[in-house]
Amino acid sequence: MGVYHRIYGGLIAAISLLLPLFLFPHQSVASARNSSSSSSGGGQIINSNSVLVALLDSHYTELAELVDKALLLHTLEDVVGTHNITIFAPNNRALDRDLHPDFKRFLLEPRNLHSLQTLLLFHVIPTRLNSADWPAAHHSSSHRTLCRDHLRLGRHPSSGHMVVDGSADVLREDDVVRPDGVIHGIDRLLVPHSVIDDFNRRRNLRSISAVLPTGAPEVDPRTHRLSKPASPVPKGDLQSPTIFDALAPGPSLAPAPAPGPGGPHHHFDGEAQVKDFIQTLLHYGGYNELADILVNLTSLAGEMGRLVSEGYVLTVLAPNDEAMAKLTAEQLSEPGAPEQIMYYHMVPEYQTEESMYNAVRRFGKLRYDTLRVPLKVTAEEADGSVKFGEGDGSAYLFDPDLYTDGRISVQGIDGVLFPPDESPKNETAKPTARPAKVVAKPRRGT
Repeated sequence: MGVYHRIYGGLIAAISLLLPLFLFPHQSVASARNSSSSSSGGGQIINSNSVLVALLDSHYTELAELVDKALLLHTLEDVVGTHNITIFAPNNRALDRDLHPDFKRFLLEPRNLHSLQTLLLFHVIPTRLNSADWPAAHHSSSHRTLCRDHLRLGRHPSSGHMVVDGSADVLREDDVVRPDGVIHGIDRLLVPHSVIDDFNRRRNLRSISAVLPTGAPEVDPRTHRLSKPASPVPKGDLQSPTIFDALAPGPSLAPAPAPGPGGPHHHFDGEAQVKDFIQTLLHYGGYNELADILVNLTSLAGEMGRLVSEGYVLTVLAPNDEAMAKLTAEQLSEPGAPEQIMYYHMVPEYQTEESMYNAVRRFGKLRYDTLRVPLKVTAEEADGSVKFGEGDGSAYLFDPDLYTDGRISVQGIDGVLFPPDESPKNETAKPTARPAKVVAKPRRGT
């Protein structure tokens, strides 16, 4: 009898375990997935029927592309893991044709990544709001978005159509409905006031930095010297033009235009501009080592800020992280070695990728002054780009115009530059190879 009780008891226990699998297969599989995910201890796993997956596969392609560029997928995944969300998705026409080109260019610049993220999070509410939950006519409701600003939902007073923030009409109610959220299609982009302020601030700075300040010295394009101010002309007399005014000057060989010196009054906030371009390097990626040297290992960031505040302009040849990783401990251990290396990568001119490339195409090879006086860095055309340095220690222009604001220009290069005398490979060839090159250089200018 004891044996039979054991057999029947085992069968009853097995049937009690397998019966839920046949009766409630979906619940059992879901519980098994939840238990496995909780036991593994991993992060949030997005289901294929999530509203985020639906957004990326929907016809809102422009919005999905902006979300990807703003690096917001992980942030939205964490939100979906804990909340249901409501997304107000502008259609492609609102983002492609109706958006002002200057504002779109502002959003896509790497240094304005925070503004782009704020703009996109302004379209997401961490609660589920279907069309049935919309406030009735002549009523409105305010909801907090993921960027901590508030959106006001209501209806059009005459037509009764659903309206978001008083300006955007809802064209597609409940366009995409998923278990963890809903998407409503709207006819325009929602812009918070903080992003508008950032855009106006950038535009005003650009317009100010593009205007030549009053009293700036004028350079004669023929002699490259400061032109003397013209003698005052009495009232009523006609000023006779000089013969040089009738001559048509050749193509401009000057560097890219930049404002003149600011004088002792510090009209330019150099420290803010240096901080801005360092943040741009960090947001762009691949230049963290250079930013660390400028801010933490040296005081070059403060020195650059003072120079820009006094009216000077700078072009920084910025080696990327891969190039900085090749520096040895001996090259950085000597006192003042990081400063000397960085000084050799700073040109006291305002140059852009276009101005440098046009110059090397016309002259073949140029030498730019550096802040490591009196050393100069050479530049020449190679493979449709600009190559700096000579021999094995050369570097190519890799990321052009990383930052250009009219006073500071940052050009990314793929190597660390050293003066020819400091390169150990060039010391043995110096007595034989250098004289021939030095004799050949003056012939190009003749």
